Parts: sequence; C-alpha cells; structure tokens
Amino acid sequence: MNTSDPLRDLYADWSQVMADNPDMSMRLFRAIFDEWHQPTVEPENVTYKEEVIGGVPGIWCLPQGADTSRVLVYTHGGGFAVGSAASHRKLAAHVAKTLSVTSFVLDYRRAPEHPHPAQIEDGIAVIEALIDSGIQPENLTTIGDSAGGNLAVAIPLALIQQNKPVPGRVIAFSPWLDMENKGKTLETNLDTDALITPELLAGMIAGVLGDKTEPTNPLANPLYADFTGFPRLYINAGSVEALLDNAERLNERAKAAGVDVTLSIGENQQHVWPFLAGRSELVDQELQRIREWYGAS
Repeated sequence: MNTSDPLRDLYADWSQVMADNPDMSMRLFRAIFDEWHQPTVEPENVTYKEEVIGGVPGIWCLPQGADTSRVLVYTHGGGFAVGSAASHRKLAAHVAKTLSVTSFVLDYRRAPEHPHPAQIEDGIAVIEALIDSGIQPENLTTIGDSAGGNLAVAIPLALIQQNKPVPGRVIAFSPWLDMENKGKTLETNLDTDALITPELLAGMIAGVLGDKTEPTNPLANPLYADFTGFPRLYINAGSVEALLDNAERLNERAKAAGVDVTLSIGENQQHVWPFLAGRSELVDQELQRIREWYGAS
C-alpha cells in the first residue's frame, strides 16, 4: 500500500519554513501558499480563462462539454490572507469536471489590507453579476475550502439576510469557521495535522477581523448563524485535521435548522484533502459522492 501523502508533505514543509522565518513578509507568505496546487494533478480536457466578473477578477475552469448554465462559485482557502485563484484552479477544475459544470475561482480581496466583510462583498458581487448574465440562482453553487469554505457558507447567509436570490447548493471543504479559535480538535488533532495550529489561526483572525468585527459575528463565524432557509449543504473534512470539529459543528447547526446537509469525513486525511485530486483513490471516490449529491434534488 502506498502511504505517501504529497499534501501532508507540502504542509510539513510550509510549517518548517514558517518556523524558520517567524518574521516572514506577507509577500513571501503568499508566494509560499501559491504552491498549494502542487499535490493536485492537472485535470485533462479543461481550459482556463481569466475574467473580471462583478468587478472581481478570477479564473474560469471550463471542462470540455460542461453545462455552461451551471456555475460553481469557488472561494479559495488561505486564512482570508493567502491563496489565490491560481493556487486553487486545478482543484476547482476537478470538481467542475466531475459535475460536468463550469467553475469561477475568485481572486477576492484579501486581508489584512481588506478586512471582513470585503471577501463576502466580492462573493455577492460575482453571484449578482452571474444572475444578471442569465444564470439561474438555483444553478449556482458556492464552494470553497478552509477560509474559503467559511465564505462559501457566509455568502448565502448574507444573501438570505439581504432578501436576495440564494444559490441552490453549498459545498465546504474543511471549512474554517470558528473565529474564537477554541475548537476541541485544535487540541486533540494538533499532533496529526501537518499545517494548522492555534497560533497560525490567531494571526489570521487578527488580520481579517481587525478591531472592528467580533469573532461571534454570524457572517464572520457561521457557527453563530441562523441557518433557516439555507440551501442544500455538503461538508467534508479530514479525520486527523485540527479543524475537524468546525465541520462537525456546522453539520449539527445546519441539521438543527432543517437544512438538507451531508457530512463526509476522510479517514486519516489532512486539511482540504481534495487537493489530492487525480492522485488519490479516496478523493476520486469523494468526488463521485459529490457528483451523486449534486445530481440529487
């Protein structure tokens, strides 16, 4: 059995670089996290196109033969501060190809230069522009990983608050939701997670919330949100990651509000394990589960 895990190896390398360079500039921090695509195999028969939608730049992932009336609006992870459309386009393309739809990966404004709620505002701008272009709201899916998983959940919550059309589905990979930084698996999975530490998260929380947004604000921390009327929701996480309980608590909160929610836990998998797309049989199986979930109504 092949036990190699290029994602875990990448995280371990980043962790070492961060430990060796505690005063690293944001410029270098972002450059390192743009390596996030490396464990992902380039999907075949997908083309990419850069475009600005609703004032927000990003990258289209266009699988051959995809249904262009259906769009995944992908918000990348990276603590709201790092990561990019470039670092996540291959992952977004794998999901889009599996579902036979298109995906637009946002280069939303990042913290700390642009604190909360700039990221949510950018997501709403893209969704409204896509609807204005003729895409039906029910054919839109917000999807994201880590901090982007937070945004994939928070953007529909904000749309519900504003009485605006809401996407038909939401997909969250290893969502990072707890801005109070006190989830139990931050302690119990600390030794098995190759990347996430409470200290790393604390710095990112300070960057995105600043001194203006409370860590219990429901649009910053959806664990405090009212999920009444929320779309169908698919959540996954890795069993050994420090943010596992964020996914579990989201599942419980959504279920209590009557949301149609599915939770999938990848055994022995790291943070945002779908990054192993094209390289892992477990991820292949997970993408097929998402395909079945997406097609069900």
